[in-house]
Amino acid sequence: MNDALDVLGSPADAETLSRLHRNLERHAEQDGLLDVAYTVVDSPVGRLLLAATARGLVRVAYATEGHDGVLETIAQRLSPRILRAPKRLDTTARELDEYFAGRRRTFDLPLDLSLSHGFRQLVQRHLPEIGYGQTRSYREVAELVGNPNAVRAVGTACATNPLPVVVPCHRVLRADGTLGGYVGGAEAKAALLHLEAA
Repeated sequence: MNDALDVLGSPADAETLSRLHRNLERHAEQDGLLDVAYTVVDSPVGRLLLAATARGLVRVAYATEGHDGVLETIAQRLSPRILRAPKRLDTTARELDEYFAGRRRTFDLPLDLSLSHGFRQLVQRHLPEIGYGQTRSYREVAELVGNPNAVRAVGTACATNPLPVVVPCHRVLRADGTLGGYVGGAEAKAALLHLEAA
């Protein structure tokens, strides 16, 4: 409390604010008040927002999605108790670094798929079955999940995947082999496929 009063009584420098934030983060975690932790990391495909609940990684978002809007959606759909708390996401950040460096082919992270429901979640649960460096068509994924006529629904499930990169919707292509849509944009999808092909 004295730290906060000191800050209010004098100009705050970056180190003081950082220390106060770390204290807030620690106390919120200890007191069970931190429902969603988030951080932003740099990557070869741009800045990625990472968010996690106590159950696991719940969201990966490209900058093009608008990080503030993504956080607002999380607050509305999951909980308004959100705080920038990078420590909870240290393992995720490390595994992403290893993936982008070519040292990791699969992610070993607990996932919270609560932002998806029904058929979309079913598709997203099966996407990791497409191995590193492999691709499948939307039709092949529809067959994989047992509904060969649901090609468009598979496309929608990929387009609304809340965990791009980690849940590899970038490995799903059009039947003619062209990229198709991607939440991070065509350049990001091409970059991920190129990384995995190397």
